[in-house]
Amino acid sequence: MSSMRTLLAAVLSLSTASAWAQIPDTDADTQESTKAEAETAEAPLTVEACASALPSLRTPLAFMPGEVLEFDLDAMGAQAGTMTMRVHKQKDGHLPIQVEAQTNSFFSKVRRVRGSATAYLHPRTLRPKRYIEDTMENEQRRKVEVAFGQKERTVKVDYQFGQRPKGQFNYTFDKDGLDVAGAIYLLRQLPLKEDLQVCFDVYGVRRMWRMQGTVVKKETVTTPLGQFNAWHMQGVAVRLDRPKQRREVHVWISDDARRLPLAAVGTIDLGAVRATLTSVSRPGEKPQKSEGQESMKW
Repeated sequence: MSSMRTLLAAVLSLSTASAWAQIPDTDADTQESTKAEAETAEAPLTVEACASALPSLRTPLAFMPGEVLEFDLDAMGAQAGTMTMRVHKQKDGHLPIQVEAQTNSFFSKVRRVRGSATAYLHPRTLRPKRYIEDTMENEQRRKVEVAFGQKERTVKVDYQFGQRPKGQFNYTFDKDGLDVAGAIYLLRQLPLKEDLQVCFDVYGVRRMWRMQGTVVKKETVTTPLGQFNAWHMQGVAVRLDRPKQRREVHVWISDDARRLPLAAVGTIDLGAVRATLTSVSRPGEKPQKSEGQESMKW
């Protein structure tokens, strides 16, 4: 796996949002699935079911159309790229959340990636109806369209890589089914408190994952935007069809009316990857930019 894919595989565990760029090659993915089936036949594994659905969301929303969040992405101590998250105006009864990311010049020497993902969320429940990815990896275009059936608890995935034939996956989810781009916005609306347990299924990288986490405690953290009181959430994402594949994740959300996603850290075999908030722009507010502090402290 290339460094870029390693980075964005872990960003998946940030529940968010740039996992769209970590899509594996079709042939390699087929080989992985065959291997996974063989492993499962030898030693069946199961994923623990969610004990309960997600709690009711807070109102009003902590974000609004026009909000723009910018992040630095780094892997194993080296800056790897940038990510931007935008809230658009409602369209056809849904709230579009768009994520754009690209590698920097250093990581582009390994794999050049630039693309976007858009989730169309219900404006009150923040559950997804559709999720679309459009990515250029080197010179190859990768497109994915996902349809969520919230009543039926189904997930239909249509994908195409370059000129290869189109492919499709069909999944189901347990109590709550989210996507990686919209999940962070739902987390911002949870009634966060110490020891709160959360569990949901999330689509990312053409697969479904079960995210089980806990609100650890409130912490004082220092970020490139300054110092915040923040809720520290930690958890593990487990791939439903291959439970041996797990991603540890930590997320910090500010304890104020904006509920900003300040940082997220994922761990992988090679080390840690991190997304750190560096800029906030919201309608009617003065833009908040990085104060030049290099790293987050907690």
